Amino acid sequence: MTLSAQRLFFVACGLALAFRLWLAVAFPMSGDEAYFYWWGQYPDWGFYDHPPMIGWWLAALLAFSESEWWLRLPQLVQPVLLALAVRWAWPRLWPAQAERRDWIALLVLLAPVNVWNVFVTTDTALVYFAVLSGLAWLRAARDDAWRWYLVAGVLLAGAALSKYFVALLGFAYLIDVLLRRTRGAWRGLVIAYAACVPALALMAWWNAEWCWSNYMFNFVNRHEANPGLRWQTPLLYVGMLAYVLTPPVLWAMFHRRPASVDFCATDRTLAVLALVPLALFALLSPAKTIGLHWVLSFAPFALLLAVRRSSAGALPKLAAFFLGFAALHIAAASVVARLPLETWQAQRLYPGMLLTFDARALAERAAPGNALLVSDGYSNAATLGYQLRRYVPVLGLASSHARHDDILTDWRLHDGRDIVVLRKTPPRENEYAAWFRSVTTEDVEHRGARFWVVRGTGFDYAAYRNDVLAAAKRRYYAIPPWLPQTACYFCDRYFPEERCIR
Repeated sequence: MTLSAQRLFFVACGLALAFRLWLAVAFPMSGDEAYFYWWGQYPDWGFYDHPPMIGWWLAALLAFSESEWWLRLPQLVQPVLLALAVRWAWPRLWPAQAERRDWIALLVLLAPVNVWNVFVTTDTALVYFAVLSGLAWLRAARDDAWRWYLVAGVLLAGAALSKYFVALLGFAYLIDVLLRRTRGAWRGLVIAYAACVPALALMAWWNAEWCWSNYMFNFVNRHEANPGLRWQTPLLYVGMLAYVLTPPVLWAMFHRRPASVDFCATDRTLAVLALVPLALFALLSPAKTIGLHWVLSFAPFALLLAVRRSSAGALPKLAAFFLGFAALHIAAASVVARLPLETWQAQRLYPGMLLTFDARALAERAAPGNALLVSDGYSNAATLGYQLRRYVPVLGLASSHARHDDILTDWRLHDGRDIVVLRKTPPRENEYAAWFRSVTTEDVEHRGARFWVVRGTGFDYAAYRNDVLAAAKRRYYAIPPWLPQTACYFCDRYFPEERCIR
């Protein structure tokens, strides 16, 4: 018996949820996920890297459980919920093609990244708000309905509190209005943008109180090692799009529209929402590697555009491709999960994998007593902290990424304390000597990988301040003087006599 599109979609929903639940249970928390876990443990109006939404979500989830699958629940169910949202919206946007709603829902459900991605990131919240905002904007554009423009704006504000990439969607709304040039469209844009003002004002207020850390990270510090223009990164971007959207979808998006598909104004709006953000990423790609997760908020609009531009006979073939590709992902994940961890022993990432899968055993060997356990990198520290259920600070200058530890850790309180550093790489000669009365180093073998344990006796805060914290101030807290500061946790704590200013 041949399954109808509707029955096929709902069967696929059940199978996808079952597979994703297994992934969420089988795989431990990654470094990024563990990092955001600590945002949930200490919720605030903002965090060092990004706006606060994912921290708020995790704080609510942590009120009930700390297990991996539970903290991943919003991401776990995301493909199903987005597919249902698209399924609901399709016949209201294109009533003449209402029968296609199950096909587009199936494609959103089984898009390659949606098959396996159960990991918590700031994009988890962003994707929800951005996709739903875009669907509301499409509905508003049909008849310039101000209520739907308001819904689109409120959801856009939620996306702005999730990640600043939402600016690309807001820019796409502007381009759409410039193309439509109707009074209702301009009024709708004002309504949508006005709904974002409270969220943007909140972030401006928080950043002024907290060293402008979001601005410094996203627009200054993370670009400090920019290698310039590269020809390889645009090719990587094209390859990444070919994976995220698949070649058949890219073909359907850009090939000649079948004569049987009537063009309407909503199609132009859809094309703007799908293509403008992807085109902006393409323009950026020579200077920046575009992350796979960057495009996830806009991929559903590309899928909508592909289905809208396809003939009715092409849709079952497109769905069959997605089903087959999803089956390959499931088979690969099943094989990888059955392999012993030591299979990857020859790989450079193996020590990091051990920290992810076996951090508790490593920590017990490194710091069995009352010494403060720290790490030299943020991902390692977050992973150790999650596995041990106690916060692990970062000792040393580290990098521009994930410096939320600067907010959570006050090194003045550890003056004179014994500290143990667990590392994946050997320390440089005398790297820690100036910060302690005495230092010893040993290497530890664990499941075929080498780790290094540095034991420091009598932490010297004053020396650490003059060496590391002063360097961090110069490198990561050189705030432009034109940004108004009402407070800065870093300088107020360690350099009260100075302002954090370039």
